[in-house]
This record gives sequence, C-alpha cells and structure tokens, in this order.
Amino acid sequence: MSAHPLSPVPVNPASLPTPSGYSHGTLSGNTLYLGGQTALDADMKIVPGGIVEQFRQAFSNVLTTLTEAGGVPEDLVSITIYLTDIPDYQAHGREIGRAWRELAGPVYPAMAGIGTTALWQPEALIEIVGVAVIPDERLRPGR
Repeated sequence: MSAHPLSPVPVNPASLPTPSGYSHGTLSGNTLYLGGQTALDADMKIVPGGIVEQFRQAFSNVLTTLTEAGGVPEDLVSITIYLTDIPDYQAHGREIGRAWRELAGPVYPAMAGIGTTALWQPEALIEIVGVAVIPDERLRPGR
C-alpha cells in the first residue's frame, strides 16, 4: 500500500510564474500530470529567439515541475507538443533534438506533435504538456 495520498495535489514550483486559475502540475498517486508550458520566463514574457529557444524554455518549465515532485526525465511517459508552425519546428528539428538531449538526455517517451492556430500568449510558438510516473522512493507529494 502506498504511503502517499491518492487525492490530487497541485505542484507549483516557486521558480515558475505563480499560477492563477491552474496548476503547473497535478500529482495523483504516482502519476504527475504536467500542465501546458509555453516559453514564459520568470518575468512572464515569452523568450525571444524563435522556435528553438521557445522549445528550450517550455521544456525547461515542464522539467522544473517534474523535478519539484521528485521526478527525473526518465519518469516521463508521454509528451504532447502543440505548435503554431509545424514546418518551422521540423526545419529546426536537429537543434531541438540537441536541446532535448541537453535537458533530458536520451529519454524518449511516447510523443505527439499537434498543429494549432494559436496558443494562450499570442507570441507563443509552442506549448508542451506531459505525464510522468514517479517511483515511491523519489516521490515528493507534499510540495
């Protein structure tokens, strides 16, 4: 029997923008549902520099929430990437792949890339959501 609660627990790292009306993550048992992250920096501004820099910031934000709950990139089981310009993402695939490996290593969960017409912030090119399953020995449910 697990010692952690099964009722959902919000996960909101202090280093990410303070959420209003949402959580950066929700932990239910050992499963962490990672809320959508765009390329917002600590000043609540989308980082400049195009799709590669936006990918780096958005994925870093996802990983920050994962770390807050005790997770590591190997715990990711699913990632969904929403894109306003799929050809732009594809054209920079090698650079994005390098950024992924720098941030997460050779970890490749189930993934989907989905085109969309717009995201919450008009200047956002990318939003990343995910799911992770964190083993009991690393789980930090009270954070």
